[in-house]
Amino acid sequence: MEDNLLGIDIGGTKCAIVYGKRIGSDLQIVDKIRIETTVVTETISNIISEAKKMMARYNLTADTVRAIGISCGGPLDSKSGTVMSPPNLPGWDNIPIVKIIEDQLGIKAGLQNDANACALAEWKFGAGKGTENMIFLTCGTGLGAGIILNGSLYSGTNDNAGEVGHIRLTENGPIGYGKEGSLEGYASGGGIAQLARSIAEDEMNRGGHVSWCPSREDLDMITAKLVAEAADAGDKLALKVYGTSASYLGKGLAILIDILNPELIAIGSIYARNKDMMEPYALEQISKEALEGAREVCKIVPSALGENIGDYAALSIAANLID
Repeated sequence: MEDNLLGIDIGGTKCAIVYGKRIGSDLQIVDKIRIETTVVTETISNIISEAKKMMARYNLTADTVRAIGISCGGPLDSKSGTVMSPPNLPGWDNIPIVKIIEDQLGIKAGLQNDANACALAEWKFGAGKGTENMIFLTCGTGLGAGIILNGSLYSGTNDNAGEVGHIRLTENGPIGYGKEGSLEGYASGGGIAQLARSIAEDEMNRGGHVSWCPSREDLDMITAKLVAEAADAGDKLALKVYGTSASYLGKGLAILIDILNPELIAIGSIYARNKDMMEPYALEQISKEALEGAREVCKIVPSALGENIGDYAALSIAANLID
């Protein structure tokens, strides 16, 4: 059986319209269009226009496209299909995006936040295929989770499930999600940069040399990517940054394992790109902190969908609507 699906990924600077085909249990991405994110009305108008062009290009109609999935940063209300003022989308205040898309294109649509959409993608078509209980962790600019429980997406009472970046691990530490010492503060890209600045400054105060930060004036230029490149080259201080980050990530994962008892946790972006240097530290903490019975049945793996997960995510919302 073959299902035609459309996906719309709404981002702070760019949006994407994706056409995919689900053939059996596999998903094939056929085509993708990118557009700039501008003011609300213009962006929505352009999304609809480009979706219609995509459909015309492949002779698709409202009868032959099974569903449309819309992925967007939160907060949002997935039940009513409303985008509710995401910080990266100024002006998107209580926008009934699902109704707008359904009215304009005549196709059933659904809305989920980025992390939930990615969890659906990894569960249906990636690392979590065949599992009943799994977690997907975004590990990029921020840190959040999408949760699959007993074979269904769990989004909570009002779409706030999975905000694991807000968990406080220490009283003091890098700031993430507006909270010192949070999991996002230690394990996101922004948090790793803060951690690196602190470690670099301490080294300078001791009179040491930091190869990836030659002077104090360069402290604000430090990024997670810069430190990862230095760590890949064997720099001990950079490796210390990533080891510290991964250790706290492991503590956070142990909490999730104890509470949710998943079969698998898939982690994207930074962890996926730096698995070899982060995994040993994370697994060491899981071994120390998580219940033995729970940790023994849980695999920690990088995202299988890699850098294309955003495309799969939007289409997976559509696939979930018709399952």
